[in-house]
Order: sequence, then structure tokens, then C-alpha cells
Amino acid sequence: MGISPEAQQFVEFLASTNAKLVTPGLDLAIVRDIADSHHKASTEPEGVTYAEVDADGVPALWAIPEGADPDKALLHFHFGGSVTASMHSDRKAAGHIAKAAGARSLVVDFRLAPEHPYPAQLDDTETAYRWLLSQGYEPRNIGSTGHSIGGSLAVMLPLRLLAKGEATPGAIVSVSPWTDLTIQNPSVDANEDNDKMLSRNTLELFRGAWLQDPAVDFADPQISLVNADLTGLPPTTVHYGEYETLADDGAQLGRRLADFKVTSEVHPMPEGQHSFVLGAGRVPEVDQAIQQMGQWLRKHLGA
Repeated sequence: MGISPEAQQFVEFLASTNAKLVTPGLDLAIVRDIADSHHKASTEPEGVTYAEVDADGVPALWAIPEGADPDKALLHFHFGGSVTASMHSDRKAAGHIAKAAGARSLVVDFRLAPEHPYPAQLDDTETAYRWLLSQGYEPRNIGSTGHSIGGSLAVMLPLRLLAKGEATPGAIVSVSPWTDLTIQNPSVDANEDNDKMLSRNTLELFRGAWLQDPAVDFADPQISLVNADLTGLPPTTVHYGEYETLADDGAQLGRRLADFKVTSEVHPMPEGQHSFVLGAGRVPEVDQAIQQMGQWLRKHLGA
């Protein structure tokens, strides 16, 4: 079979962007500028407008598809290992997912590490969620979505709410999640040449910036979702690329969801890259996966 020519072009785009990112001696501000350029991989979704908002102190961006259900909203968390990327790098991909789901999406510009280590990012997701509630959205009508570390946060937020005995979002879409912070899965090294965005070295840099407290155990269930009690999570779909360093992280999360009897689906993309949703609108395999995500959200939100 092989992948489509468009998917191959996406691989080349990621490789060229990554080559810039790993240039020795770059200032973090420049690294972040380069990471934000990942938005160029997505097309501008037709019929989607944007509005910047202040979600109770957390900057965010509404992606609003024409004809979106006014009662439903997605809460979307970007990639970047907690260190790079922003609501701007995810704007278009989030717009495509919102369009597929027929609901507006609030793209959260959470604080970044190392300036703001864990749990600042999770705190910001919770603040944005509570802001959505204050805007009149009901928990069951909110979808928690994201990719890479955003795919982790999309699950961490409902788990934090469950621990507080509060209502969770109605559904989760977790793409390319980072679920084992011990970085011990075989795919990390096995896919070193296949993954054009992440490597063991990058993951270790991200982890060091994010989890600065020396008392933190990387296997802690609050940080490594693969060790978490997932009881009570809303319906969750996991998508990941088979060429990712984090392929095993996604597959493991899928198995754990089944173990805890969570309504769930797992979709591995053949030869798929990490954070493949960035190819939205350009790569047919990605658009097909985004349609599946949209159907999951349409099916489970408001249920």
C-alpha cells in the first residue's frame, strides 16, 4: 500500500522543520518561533472563523465552524512537550477537528515550561474548562481534545476532575499522547529513524523542563497515565501513528482504557507520524482520521 504522496510531503515538511529545531545553540525563543511554523502543514479550514478570548486569565482562541452546535464546545490542547507550540500552531488543525465535530473549539494557550513547570499546564486546562462552564456549557457537551502532550492533558483534566468528585467532559479525543514519562517503551528507540518530530533526546529535554521537582517520580500515575486508575473516564478515542517514538504509549493507553472498562476505540495510523493532525486538510489519511474523531465527538457529546 504505502502512504499517499501528500503524506510523504508531510513527512518531508516535519523533517525539514525538525532540522531547524535541532540546530545547536538556538535560543529558546527562536525554537518556539520555529515550532509555531508547524501550522503551515495544515490548510486553512473553510467556513471556520476565529476569535481570541481571555478564559479567566488563560489566553485562548475560539475556532468556530459555520453551523456549529451552539450548545457544544471542544477544549483543545496543543502539542510541544510543554516547552514549545501555542494556540497559533494548532489553530488550523483544531479548526478542522471542530468542523468534523460540528462544534466550536477553544484552543488553550497554556503556560510553557521551563518558565512554568508542571502542573501549570494542567492548572490552565482546568481554568479554561471552568471558564467554559461559566459560559453556560454543560460538562457532557464539552469534548476534551489534544495531541502529543495535549493528548495527555486531554485525559489528565478529566482524571483531575474525577479525583475532585466533579463532572467530566462528555468525551475525549487523545492523539499521539505521551503516557509513559519514564520513556522506557521499545518504540522510542525502534522508531527513532521513522519519527520526524520526536526522539529520545527531545523527550528527555521536554521532561526535564516540565517535571522540575526532584521529588517527582516519573512513574507517578498523575504524570504517567499508563499507571493511572482510569475508572470513570468518559468515552475516549486514542489515535496515534505507527511510526511514532510514542506509538507504544498510545497503544498502551488503549489497552488500559479497555482494562478499566472505559468506552473506547484505538486507531493506529499505518506509517503515521507523531502529531499527524497537523497535516489536516492536506493529507487524505489525516482527514480520514479527523472525520473519525468528529464522528466520535458527535456520537458521545450530550449523551
